[in-house]
Amino acid sequence: MIEELKEKLELEANKLQFELNVTLPNEIRKAVELGDLRENSEYKAALERQQFVQARLGQLRQRLSKLAQIDVTQIPHDKVGLGSRVIVKDSATGVEESYHLVFGDSVEFEEGQVTMSSPIGRALVGKSVGELVMLRLPTVTRRLEIIDLKTIHVPAA
Repeated sequence: MIEELKEKLELEANKLQFELNVTLPNEIRKAVELGDLRENSEYKAALERQQFVQARLGQLRQRLSKLAQIDVTQIPHDKVGLGSRVIVKDSATGVEESYHLVFGDSVEFEEGQVTMSSPIGRALVGKSVGELVMLRLPTVTRRLEIIDLKTIHVPAA
């Protein structure tokens, strides 16, 4: 999971780096050739895109740095942690819900994914199968029992 995320982020970073080093300078050069820069929308758009790309590259590099620091061997095999897939049962309604704990600053979430820093993520981290989790929300406190757990160490089916 972590390696796949790294590859995805590195691919995006490489595309943005190419855009920053090749595409945008060409666009800026062409816009400058059009003349008066005060009212040149192509020039302004290229500069704005350049700022956006630089900011996004900074975010990606920071995220890649954080991912490089994760030691998968430190993630427990029998407790909820990064990459865990958890099935919980609401003790009040009996409804089962499935969650996949992901890295904190994911941009694109799939259904059922929650960050470890979210309220449900914080409540689940460190818990084992059979434990009862108290999830305090602004309007209600939910009691969830962990009924199934697959950690990052178990290959996805």
